[in-house]
Amino acid sequence: MSLAPLLDAAPAIPVHAFAAMAAFALGVVQLAAPKGTLPHRTVGWIWVGLMAVVAASSFWIHEIRLLGPWSPIHLLSVMVLLMLPIAVIAARRHNVSRHRKTMIGIFAGGLIIAGLFTFVPGRIMHAVLFGH
Repeated sequence: MSLAPLLDAAPAIPVHAFAAMAAFALGVVQLAAPKGTLPHRTVGWIWVGLMAVVAASSFWIHEIRLLGPWSPIHLLSVMVLLMLPIAVIAARRHNVSRHRKTMIGIFAGGLIIAGLFTFVPGRIMHAVLFGH
């Protein structure tokens, strides 16, 4: 394992990857911790910020080009950027069910599923974990 492939990549890639790793770690904490508390809300705002960075930074990453510079992952980024405010508004309106479902969906789709695809051979995170 070596961070060199990640650190040698274009600047948007390590920003994207480190924000995603931090969001994943905080997301796990959020899912396990008590809900509705001040720490939950505070960590939640940090998580929302990190996810916004993850999604926004993806628009400067063009490793996979299927439609010009874009790939299906960019559609996921648009979805995350649209769903984050929906989840926050749901929480502020005390619509706990919608908030929970939306946040779990963002976590599962935007971090777990998308994250697994970063470990495909030929991708930078595959090189980080397994070498070239």
